Amino acid sequence: MNLRHLLSRQFLLLFLLLFISIPATYSQTEDQVDAGVPQPSFWSQLRYGGGIGLSFGSGFFSGTLAPSAIYPFNEKVAVGMGLNFTYNSFDNEYNSTIVGVSVISLFNPIRELQLSAEFEQLYVNRNFEDFLAIEDESYWYPGLFLGIGYGNRNVSVGIRFDVLYDSSRSIYANPWVPFVRVYF
Repeated sequence: MNLRHLLSRQFLLLFLLLFISIPATYSQTEDQVDAGVPQPSFWSQLRYGGGIGLSFGSGFFSGTLAPSAIYPFNEKVAVGMGLNFTYNSFDNEYNSTIVGVSVISLFNPIRELQLSAEFEQLYVNRNFEDFLAIEDESYWYPGLFLGIGYGNRNVSVGIRFDVLYDSSRSIYANPWVPFVRVYF
């Protein structure tokens, strides 16, 4: 499967996901306008959060900073965006820098259950020391995650699955990735 075909499938899936979630959110907004309820501003409705990760030991270091923001259309549907920056190094033999963006859609059919779809596009730059005889790499890596989590209003914990997983290029060890999401 070539890259152009793969990317066109990813954008089609993202478009369908957003297309499905927008009508459900529009109906609540229309009801509020009809009832004469004043509309809160877009910026006051945004919820901010993200993730921070640190890992180290025996010459290894990894740090991640991943801020994000979501807009809750109603109690059940939210859509947002995020950024990702990760740096890894191992005994001055290997280091990598990963930067990227993501678009996420969250759906809570009931308060405790969170379903998610997230498209992530990462730029990966891996550098190896000359004596390892491994060639440096720089490439774009897409991920399309479908997830399920349990939580309350601010925090959810769960697992997500990368349907586009490629074991030779992914930054993740396998397609199943646990998550903790925090939004305030």
